[in-house]
Amino acid sequence: MVSFFLCLALLIIGYFTYGKLVENTFGPDDRETPAVVINDGVDYVVLPQWKLFLIQLLNIAGLGPIFGALQGALWGPVVFLWITFGTIFAGGVHDFFSGMTSERNNGASVSEITGIYLGSTMKTVMRIFSVVLLVMVGTVFAVGPAGLIVKLCSEAGASGILLNASFWLTVVLVYYFIATFISIDKIIGKIYPVFGICLIIMAVGVGAGIVVNPAYQIPELWDHFTNMHPKGTPIWAFMFITVACGAISGFHATQSPLMARCMKSEHQGHFVFYGAMVCEGIIALIWAAAGCTIYEITDGQTTGLLASLAAGQSAAIYDVCSKTMGGIGIGLAMVGVIACPITSGDTAFRSARLVLADWLKLDQKSMKNRLILCIPVLGVGAFLGIGNALGKIDYTIIWRYFSWTNQTLAMIVLWAASMYLFYEKKNYWITAVPATFMSAVSATYFLLGNECLGKLINTKTAEGATVYNTAVAYPIGILVAALFLGIFLYTIKKRHTQPHYETLHK
Repeated sequence: MVSFFLCLALLIIGYFTYGKLVENTFGPDDRETPAVVINDGVDYVVLPQWKLFLIQLLNIAGLGPIFGALQGALWGPVVFLWITFGTIFAGGVHDFFSGMTSERNNGASVSEITGIYLGSTMKTVMRIFSVVLLVMVGTVFAVGPAGLIVKLCSEAGASGILLNASFWLTVVLVYYFIATFISIDKIIGKIYPVFGICLIIMAVGVGAGIVVNPAYQIPELWDHFTNMHPKGTPIWAFMFITVACGAISGFHATQSPLMARCMKSEHQGHFVFYGAMVCEGIIALIWAAAGCTIYEITDGQTTGLLASLAAGQSAAIYDVCSKTMGGIGIGLAMVGVIACPITSGDTAFRSARLVLADWLKLDQKSMKNRLILCIPVLGVGAFLGIGNALGKIDYTIIWRYFSWTNQTLAMIVLWAASMYLFYEKKNYWITAVPATFMSAVSATYFLLGNECLGKLINTKTAEGATVYNTAVAYPIGILVAALFLGIFLYTIKKRHTQPHYETLHK
């Protein structure tokens, strides 16, 4: 378990060292923030720093670093490296700049920020991208908790409607509508800190369970530095897409403006944005370690974990909690696993409302205008979620599309941050390098993923197993990343003035 603790230490050290470097590169000052200047009592509300951190953590964490980390553990301990270095050099940087560039531009949504630094075409692309992503996230974080609640009710001996997933999904969606509609401090500002504590305790409980129990031994990275996936799925770029939350996630860029609208000082950004991402990385590392440790490994492959996940992700989470904490601990853990994704789902739909509001220039002080946006946004989420509950829409397909869209969004945000740093005459390489890396990830997966172009270039064995055409996808992915970097470097040589800052709708 030495490699596990080494990665854990690196995450903590990274917050205080590289995270501080990122903050100093940005250069926070004492200017008045949007929360102070605008303060509309709905979306722009000053909140204390500890609440900002816990709300941001809940917004970005949810089921993402749990589901994604467990799925990532199928590749074995090599996933520890992606979680650790992805968080420090990519995810933390992404979250910090998505939040702070929003704060510098009146708390604008990620689509509007992209438009400022990358132009009107990318603004349109990001508007569509972010709304689609947020609705998919909201749907995933509605279906997941509903399944977990049904699981708990079943274990408790309940019957009837309490075992109906559609019923619980409806309850969750009704709550989402209320949370999306009302002021941010009415529910989010009051109950999120409690659930944030639950999330942290849950992670500590699972981590302690696999470390203290002599029956478990976390495998060392250097002893298992290989692809352990039972299906032989390539590490590149599948693992980097699967483990999004917990390493780097474009979804976070849609959430950061929520807290950018509630900060009293720019100096809070390091703790709120970079710090919350590091905390999520730690959570993901713990769950990935649990997935690598608890389940049987056969012939160097994670067959036991694959079998557990085949029974459903909710069932796998329940199983991990049961094996690591037992009676009292499992109750707390499952509450956390249910509540925390719900807290990500409601802010996903809330962010979708705000993106559309910025897009359509609809003043959100008006209850009528909020209602105009809430109804269609939640309507689409209900259609997707209930469709899954009835077996008409495949949940895993939704998740896979979310994953690729998610990482592509992160790529675009990093390029926008690079342009921001160029305009500010600061070190843009801290964002341009991870932007290039994520460009290669997104392009490669787009070629290999069966929900993208994979069905066109991949083949099948006689037994039906997929043979991935990496000989074509890998070089093209690298070339696409190099092209994007080249375009960026060419562009900054042609630009010498500040961008045209739009008059943003407040």
